[in-house]
Amino acid sequence: QVQLVESGGGSVQPGGSLTLSCAASGLDFSAYLMMWWRQLPGQERELVGTVTPAHAPVYPDSVEARFTISRDNVKETVYLQINDLKPEDTAVYYCNARPSWTSPGYWGQGTQVTVSS
Repeated sequence: QVQLVESGGGSVQPGGSLTLSCAASGLDFSAYLMMWWRQLPGQERELVGTVTPAHAPVYPDSVEARFTISRDNVKETVYLQINDLKPEDTAVYYCNARPSWTSPGYWGQGTQVTVSS
C-alpha cells in the first residue's frame, strides 16, 4: 500500500521560510518522479516542482526561484523549501509520486501553508 505523508506546513509570517517534507512508503521511491503541487483557495491544483529519480529538479516557468525541491532516496522523502514566503503562497501543498510523467501516480493528503502577518 502506497502512502505519502506530508508534513511541515503551518502558519508563517511574510518573509519567512518553510521546508515541507513528504515521506513515502510502499513504492520503489528511487524510481519515481516526485512532485509538489499546490492548490490556492478557489483555484485548480498547480505544479510547483518535480525532482527526477536522478535528483534533477524541474520547475514550471511560472515558479519563482524561492522554491527548491529535493529528495533523499535513502530516507524516501521529498522536500520543498520555500523562502521569502508571501501571502499568495497560502495554499494546500500536495506531494505526488509518479512512475512516469503521464501517469497520475499517488497523492498525499496535503499540508496547509498559511502566510499571514
